[in-house]
Amino acid sequence: MSTTKENAVAGEATLEKLLRRAADARVNVPPEKRAHVVVLGAGPAGLGAAYQLARQGVARVTVLDQANIVGGNAGSFDWEGFRADYGSHRLHPASDALILRDLRALLGDDLLDRPRHGRIRLGGRWLHFPLQPADLVLHAPKSFAFGVAMDIVRKALPKAKPVEESFATVLERGLGPTICREFYFPYAVKLWGIVPEELSAAQAQRRVSGNSIGKIFRKILNAVPGLKKPGSGRFFYPRRGYGQISEALYSAAEKAGAEFLLGARVTAIELDGRRVAGVRYTRGGEEQVIRPDWVWTTLPISPFVRGMQPAPPAEVLEATSSLGFRGMILIYVVLEQERFTEYDAHYFPEIALPISRLSEPKNYSLATEPRGQTMLCAELPCDPGDALWEKSDEELGRMLVQWLGQAGLPVRSRLLKATTRKLRQAYPVYRRGYEKYFNVMDDWLAGLQGLVHYGRQALFAHDNTHHALYMAYAAVDCFAPDGTFDEERWRMFRGIFETHVVED
Repeated sequence: MSTTKENAVAGEATLEKLLRRAADARVNVPPEKRAHVVVLGAGPAGLGAAYQLARQGVARVTVLDQANIVGGNAGSFDWEGFRADYGSHRLHPASDALILRDLRALLGDDLLDRPRHGRIRLGGRWLHFPLQPADLVLHAPKSFAFGVAMDIVRKALPKAKPVEESFATVLERGLGPTICREFYFPYAVKLWGIVPEELSAAQAQRRVSGNSIGKIFRKILNAVPGLKKPGSGRFFYPRRGYGQISEALYSAAEKAGAEFLLGARVTAIELDGRRVAGVRYTRGGEEQVIRPDWVWTTLPISPFVRGMQPAPPAEVLEATSSLGFRGMILIYVVLEQERFTEYDAHYFPEIALPISRLSEPKNYSLATEPRGQTMLCAELPCDPGDALWEKSDEELGRMLVQWLGQAGLPVRSRLLKATTRKLRQAYPVYRRGYEKYFNVMDDWLAGLQGLVHYGRQALFAHDNTHHALYMAYAAVDCFAPDGTFDEERWRMFRGIFETHVVED
């Protein structure tokens, strides 16, 4: 593994400077001599790798995904005349320049540059998000502002460092009790389903970009004219929904020669000693086996390990039961009105309101159709087996209308239609001590020949789409035309991945 200092230096470099060959360079290797790489999963990480491998001509590529459309949780689908995303998604300006350049080339004028215009409900009041200085002064609850001021004063006083760090200790030390109590802690319970004291410190370090007063002030100052960083307060969004990013990568990869087997559910990974020998999958009711030179998996790490045949060692299997994901129900409703609000997203940290976020896709994409109607998407953190998980689409649609009324957002038009999508693995949950179990699986997989595991689900990581694509580009950079994989270079990139922090 590279040293922390080396990783920090590498992390400051652009992806283009780190890559050994240009992203658009083609290697003159005859197709029949190229290694065969099977990529498992057609989300951004899988699609990005397939695109780069095929584009550069360094491998024959086959992509398997159990869904019949690409994109995974970053995809989109058509419903009632709308393009619906799986929750609220944005492409952030923090995207690496090389990745952003490629996406602009693929999407052209369909990649819109949009202003951030959201709201957070805090203490019964609405604050603009991203935070703005004037709005905070005028609209923040006075008790909240006073509490934050007192917390800043108290930060100067010496404090004993906790024996064991957690999500709670990291944020309380960085932000003070007021912001934690009023915003982050209730939001954490809602999003991940457990109290902050039971969450690992890594959950605060990798999931909360504003995890100190200084970082929050810098974010607020980014809203001040003359102090704004390039791209601050803006985001990119495709005209036909967020899934258009994945669809564009899919089309480009297929055009470059990649093969896609959609509707293919992986049933087992065959091992021959310490080498991955084959992938068994069902498609069209038939079980088939594919025997590539390499398997690159973006599938969730725990079920992937459990699918190994023969089974891995007992301690590795045991570790698979100790990592968990938080589920989510996405509730979509169509209202008989042109627009519900002017805001693209609303955030609800308070525990009393079950939903965590509400988005209105028309305010992301500037879509005008269908006229006289708008669609809302509410995110309801929830796990299979919970009472809400069993509710019908119609019940959840009516409940959403009630919840919005409680939040001061009454629905005054007719609810025309409701549907849901249920995500069993929406957010990785970093319980304290999770690192031990992840490392057991991670180390064992790293010891298998012919296997690369990367991406959000396979690395049990919190990330954005641009982080997933960064991993894909990095993996391809480590792959040589002769079919070998530079493990030392990959360890350097893995160190960089650990510095990635989610952009809200």
